[in-house]
Amino acid sequence: MAAGARPWLVPLALCAAAALSACAGGSGNSNTTSSGDLKTASDQTLDEKRASIRMQLAIGYFQDRKYDVALDEIKQAIAANPTSADAHGVRALIYSSMGETALADQSFQRAVQLAPRNPELANNYGSFLCQNGKAEQGIALFESALKNPAYQSPVNALLNAGSCSLRAGKLDAAERYLLDALRYDADLPATNGNLAQVYFERRDIKRAGFFLSRLREAAKIDALPAETLWLAIRIDRKLGDKSSEASMVSQLRRRFPASPEYAEYQRGAFNE
Repeated sequence: MAAGARPWLVPLALCAAAALSACAGGSGNSNTTSSGDLKTASDQTLDEKRASIRMQLAIGYFQDRKYDVALDEIKQAIAANPTSADAHGVRALIYSSMGETALADQSFQRAVQLAPRNPELANNYGSFLCQNGKAEQGIALFESALKNPAYQSPVNALLNAGSCSLRAGKLDAAERYLLDALRYDADLPATNGNLAQVYFERRDIKRAGFFLSRLREAAKIDALPAETLWLAIRIDRKLGDKSSEASMVSQLRRRFPASPEYAEYQRGAFNE
């Protein structure tokens, strides 16, 4: 992959479990009662209810980036219900956001051990592995999630698999996953951005420009990350669109003056 050619990474998707098994595929606990009925909220034990409340608090703090408080809450959730796969999965996301890679990996492994058929956990763990240099293992987990008929968000796993494949330089696989993701939602900025990257890598500038146009229609320019602005600059330059190129350069200079992408622009690394 060329210098500065990074895929548009998709944030790890947080599965907010409001009840016993809100995540698709269920948690690590049994989904049936002793009488054989499906479990509902009223079947929760006191410990499970305490754990659920603590987990909701942890998710809220996590989303507010108050990671220390979120970690404390999820620890209490796990203490109340040690076999909750969802709670271990949330702890993994918190550790990952804190930069505690080894602890995050341990929590993901425990979550998947408790709920091996949970596609949301497989997708989250796959994303984590891909972002930490283990593309092959991550893609295997995405495939596992996609094979689960209960998975309600296949576009997430397809997009993550495409991004992961692109990061690993596997352009054919990336194209396949991303085009499949496009069929679920044609307007996702990340899908169009990654497809623009795939075709730019292949030197198919016409197609790269097509998906760049779709990206611009679906996303606000002032919300694009530095790597996407840099990609747009290089595609616009290849297409001879000087006006659009100047606009992207202005955004990159104004918002990311200290970024590697702006440094690459300054030294004229348009073909690297």
